[in-house]
Amino acid sequence: MFRGITTLNLDAKGRLSIPAKYRKSLGICCDGKVVITVDLLEPCLQLYPLPEWEAVERKLVALPAHNRQARYIKRRLIGHAEECELDGHGRILLPLELRSRTELGKNITLVGQGNKFELWDSMVWERQMAKEEASAKEELTRELALLAL
Repeated sequence: MFRGITTLNLDAKGRLSIPAKYRKSLGICCDGKVVITVDLLEPCLQLYPLPEWEAVERKLVALPAHNRQARYIKRRLIGHAEECELDGHGRILLPLELRSRTELGKNITLVGQGNKFELWDSMVWERQMAKEEASAKEELTRELALLAL
């Protein structure tokens, strides 16, 4: 189970050091093998332990081939999926193609999502959270105003 938010740095070669608290779990569940792919809705990457990704991939492959939206989803998620392995120092090399698709810079925010992680550029993550918080406050204000009527 992957939870919590951690700020990390990419090294000059594009490697990300996975925090020690997750390395053991990744070693046990997938022998350090992960799959990284794009996110369909957000400017971030998704990092799955290999067995979790394989379950997702089976569902994607089962989508109807004649459905235009299903083909788009498959092309994006499976087409951009890259299998990576933790090295002896607990690092993974983030493929350049994926880094550039999400404009990941040096500072990365790793966000646990239970069975996977999201990888965000830290500045983009902060902007996204501020935007979502403002939206949530606005919605809550509307709901409270209705109660006052």
